[in-house]
Amino acid sequence: MRWNKSILKIKEFVRKRPLASSVIAALFGGLAASFLSFAPTFFRYTGYDFLQTLPTLYLSILMAGLVLAAFLLFPLVLTGIEFYLLFCLAVNAEKNYARHRIFDVIAIPLGVLYSCIYLSVLDGVMFDSDWTETLINSQRHTPVYTQDAPTVWVIALVGFVGYLLVSFLPLRKTPPLLLVLGMSAMYLGTAESVIWAWQVCQDPISGLLLMLLPLNCILITARTILHKIREWERIPHESYKIDRVPLLRGLRRILEDARMWPFAAFLLVLPLLGILTAVLVLFGQAPDSVIRAWTETSDWNLSRRTAPQNVSVDEHYLCTVAAGGHRRIVKPLRLGIRHGHEVIVNRQLCVANAFEQVLEERTPRFHRIVRHFYDRYGYPVARHIRSPYTADIIYCLMKPLEWLFLAVLYLTDVHPEDRIAVQYLDRAKSASPESGSHSF
Repeated sequence: MRWNKSILKIKEFVRKRPLASSVIAALFGGLAASFLSFAPTFFRYTGYDFLQTLPTLYLSILMAGLVLAAFLLFPLVLTGIEFYLLFCLAVNAEKNYARHRIFDVIAIPLGVLYSCIYLSVLDGVMFDSDWTETLINSQRHTPVYTQDAPTVWVIALVGFVGYLLVSFLPLRKTPPLLLVLGMSAMYLGTAESVIWAWQVCQDPISGLLLMLLPLNCILITARTILHKIREWERIPHESYKIDRVPLLRGLRRILEDARMWPFAAFLLVLPLLGILTAVLVLFGQAPDSVIRAWTETSDWNLSRRTAPQNVSVDEHYLCTVAAGGHRRIVKPLRLGIRHGHEVIVNRQLCVANAFEQVLEERTPRFHRIVRHFYDRYGYPVARHIRSPYTADIIYCLMKPLEWLFLAVLYLTDVHPEDRIAVQYLDRAKSASPESGSHSF
C-alpha cells in the first residue's frame, strides 16, 4: 500500500513539475553511472590507504556524476521527452502543451551551447581560428568561417524567434500570415541545424551527441506546427464574402485552411532567406555568406580549404598552462627539459614539481595515490586547454595549491629555493633522479 502511494506521489510530482523531474532523473542517472565506473577502485586499496583515498574517491564520483548528468544524460533526456511528446501523447498532448513548452524553450539554446562544448572538449575546436591560422597539437579550426558567422547566428536567431511567435502568440489574435512566416523561420532554423550537423559530424561518439540539436529542432518544429493546426481547426470561424480578385480569394482560402500552412510556409522560406540576406548585406556581410560560412573552412565535411599543418607542443597539464597562457599572467621564466625536449617553465610549475619530489621522498605510498589520481585526470584536462584565457584561469585556480606546496617545501626542506630552482634542468643537476620525469 505504501509502495503504491509512493508511486502515485512520484507520478503527481512528474506531472506538476516535468522539468524538475527530468533534471533529477539525469542527476541520479549520472551519479549511478559514475559510482559503477569507480566501483572497482574501492577494491584496490585496503586499511589506511583506503581511508586516505576515500574522500578523493567520493569527490571524484560526485564530480564525474555531475558532469555526466549535465553534459550527457540531460541532453538525452530532453531528446527522449521531445520524442514522447510528439509520438506518444498525440492528441492528449494538446491539453498540456503550455506546460510542456518549457522543454522546447530550453532545448534549442542548450542544444547550441552543448554543441559548442562538445566540439571544444571532444574535438579541440578553436572557434576563433580560421583555416589560415596555424594551430597546435590536435586543435581544429572553426567549422564556421568567422567573417560570415554573423549570418549563421542571425538565421539561427530568426528561427528561434519564429518558434516563439508560433508557439506563444494566442491563435485567435494572430493573423494567419504572421503564423506562416513564423513557420518559415522555423523551417529556416531547422535547415541550418541540419547543415551544421552535416558539417561537424565526423567522429562516431561526438557525432551522436552533435546530432541531438537538429533532431530536437525537427521534433519541436513538427510538434509546434501540428499543435497550431489542431488548435485552429477547433476554433469556429465566421464566413466572409467572396473576394472579387481571384488571386486574393485563393490566398485567403489557403491562409484559412490550416492544413495548407506547412506548405505555404515552405514556399516562403526562400523569400524570407532573400530578405535576411539583403539586410545582412547592408551590415557588411557578403551576398554569398550563407554558403561561404561553411565552405571557407578546413577539416570539415563541407570545407574547401586546406589549413597549414599543426605544430606539436607539450601537452602536460601545468606545462600547457605555462606555455599557453598570457605572459603577464602565467609569468614564464625560462626553458626547461622534460622527456628530452624543451618546455616553457614558470614558477608555479617548478614549485609543483619540487613538491612532488618531497612527497615521493617522504611519503611514497601517498605519492602513488596522488600520482594515480593526477595521471587519470590531469592529462585529459590538459588536452582541453585550448586558449590562453583557459590557461590563465587554470593558473589562477592553481594559485592556492601553489601556496600550499610552497608552505610544505619551506617546512620540510633545508634549501627550498634551491630545490625549486633546479627543476626541469639537466637530470645530472637535479636534486632527484626522477626530477623532470613527471610533474603536477
